[in-house]
Order: sequence, then C-alpha cells, then structure tokens
Amino acid sequence: MELHSVPWLHVIPEQGALPVDRLLPVTGKTYVARLDGREMRDTDAAFRQFYDGLRLPDYFGWNWDALSDCLRDLKWLSADHHVLIFKAADEALPSNTSGRRLLFKTLLRAGQHWSFTQRPEGIELGRLTIVMACDAGAVPFLQGQLRSCLDEMASP
Repeated sequence: MELHSVPWLHVIPEQGALPVDRLLPVTGKTYVARLDGREMRDTDAAFRQFYDGLRLPDYFGWNWDALSDCLRDLKWLSADHHVLIFKAADEALPSNTSGRRLLFKTLLRAGQHWSFTQRPEGIELGRLTIVMACDAGAVPFLQGQLRSCLDEMASP
C-alpha cells in the first residue's frame, strides 16, 4: 500500500508546512495532541507521551493493546476531529525497532479505523489526522518504515 493512498497520514519535514485545510474539518471542534519522539526513549515514555498528549483516561492499561483501544475510541475528548502532531517521529523508541513498529502500526490502525467509521445515520464520526514530522533527510526513511508497516498490515 502506498502512503499517498492514506489521506489521513502526512509525513513532513519538521520545518515543513502542511496546508491547514488538509488537517482541519470545515466545521466542528478539533482537539490537537502534540507528541515528541525525542521524549519516547522507551515504551513507558512513549505511553506517557500519549497519556499526557491525549489526556488518556485513568483506566488506560499502559500497553500497546490499551493504546490501540484508546486511539480507536477517543470518546473522553469532546471533539469532532482529532489531530495528532508527532514531532521527531523517526526518533521514537531508538533502541527498540520492534516497539517502534508496534507504535507505527497502532497509529496506522487507529487512522484506518477513524477514516472508515460511520454512525448508523450515515454521518461520519470524528476523524483522526496524523502528522509525522522529522528532519528533512529522514523523511524517506520514515516513509519507508510506515510503508513497510502498511504492507505488513495488508498481508493476511
């Protein structure tokens, strides 16, 4: 699967710009969470970033399944649209390659969930937009990691 076919995921250089209309809905309340990969030296620190940035509920279980469940719920945030700004995404979990892949897959699954969910009345539920920023030279590396995760997720 190619990244250009995933409209809710953007990989940009940290000093790059992304048009606001690609991030925000025309109407409704938007919640913006900011994460920093440089602060995610281990999985506990990564979970702390999500806990603080998304104001995760107290029942959060501090593991990948719990993070996945929370990212696919988000009902404790009274917003119609959620934007996750992930600075230095390529630097998250630097000595834990498998953990970084779990992190990326968790984000990708949450984005997929929100992009296809509809209420019974046919009205689209609040959306999740993920912006992953890194140094300009690391953009191809980060895109490659995300593409690989998407391919693994698409394989039976």
